[in-house]
Formats: sequence, structure tokens, C-alpha cells
Amino acid sequence: MLFLRSFLFFLGQTITAPIFTFIAFLALPLNPITRNHLISGWARSMLWWLKVTCNITHQISGLENIPSTPSIILCKHQSAWETLALQAIFPTQVYVLKRELLWIPIFGWGLAMSSPIAIDRAAGREALIQLLEQGKDRIAKGLWVVIFPEGTRKAPGVHGKYQIGGAWLATHTHTQVVPVAHNAGEFWPKNGFTKKPGVIKMHIGKAIQTAGLKADALNKQAENWIEDEMLKL
Repeated sequence: MLFLRSFLFFLGQTITAPIFTFIAFLALPLNPITRNHLISGWARSMLWWLKVTCNITHQISGLENIPSTPSIILCKHQSAWETLALQAIFPTQVYVLKRELLWIPIFGWGLAMSSPIAIDRAAGREALIQLLEQGKDRIAKGLWVVIFPEGTRKAPGVHGKYQIGGAWLATHTHTQVVPVAHNAGEFWPKNGFTKKPGVIKMHIGKAIQTAGLKADALNKQAENWIEDEMLKL
């Protein structure tokens, strides 16, 4: 039964992705915020479809901590779920991602039209320059920036190394950071097809101001908050 439910969810993703890619193409002349809001309609619809097919819902605490101005979200990365949920919970945003994702047929094309910050992870310090240049541009346009500091998805209970890129962007643009913890990996596993029913919990922390902080100190502060919250989930 779990496999069948998961298959129905996958089928819904497959059918609707080309539709929203077409919508994204039509929305290209619009400003980035309006365009991304339309594109994120796919994420919102998939959260609804996830509830219908797999009986997975979510519970959010800390909504009152979401600032009214564009911020940088540093989020735990366990699953594909958070890439959908963040779009439904936070203001219009863009993701920092590896540029190879844009080469995926249909999905990658739609992703490319959402103005992501696509970087070459193998470029070393040049990647930080790409991140800063594109990050400044997106924030200036009123877009939030989402970064998964651990880089790749980690299984529940695994504490990956927090890369400094997100904190570096925050301190160089004087942008506050919003830390986010969740346990989505317990229901939608990393690289897992079968999903388990249940309630995913997400905790949103108070914004961390960058004034007087260096990137490594900011990164450590965000990491400590996220990992402490993971123990409570």
C-alpha cells in the first residue's frame, strides 16, 4: 500500500511538472517575484497531493519569527520535502544550487526560470564570488535566498559539515539569517521512493542579525541552533 501511495504521488509530480514548466516559460516577461510565485504553485500543489496520496502533513512552529524583509534561510537538508515546503511557508525565494540541476530535462528547465543562484561547486573561491554576485542581485530584487549549508541531503541523525557559503553571503550583504530545522527525512527518506505517513515537524528560529559577526561565527551560531532543535524533533 505504501508503494502504491508513493507511486500515485510520483505520477502526480510527473504529470504536473511539464505544465508548470510551461507556465514558467509564459511568465518569463514578468518580474522575478511574480514569476516565482507562479512557479511555486507547483510546490504548493505537491504538498496537497502528498497529503492526499501519502497522508503526510506538517506542523510548523516559529512562524512569528519570519521577518518582513528579505532574508537568508539556512535549512537542514534531509529530504526533497523541504524544497517544496519552504516555498509554501516563506515569502518568494530562490535557491542556491549546483548548476548541474539546471540540465535536468523539464524539471531543470523550470528551475532555471525561477532565477536560482546556480554555482559551480568545483570552482573553489570562484564559487563564493558567484554566490555573492548573484545573491546581492536576488536580495536587491526582494527575493529571499535558501541555502542548505550541509550541501547534500543527510539521513536523520547525521550531522554534516556546515559550509560557510550562506553565512559568508549574509555577512557580505548585511542580511539576517533565519535558521530552520525539521525531521522530513523520517517520512520522506533521502533517495527513497516509498514514503511513510505522519506529521513532519518544522521549527523556525529567530532571525540572526549579522552586525558584528564574522562569517564563521554566524555559521556556527546557526549550526548550533539547528542541531539543538533537531534533538527536540
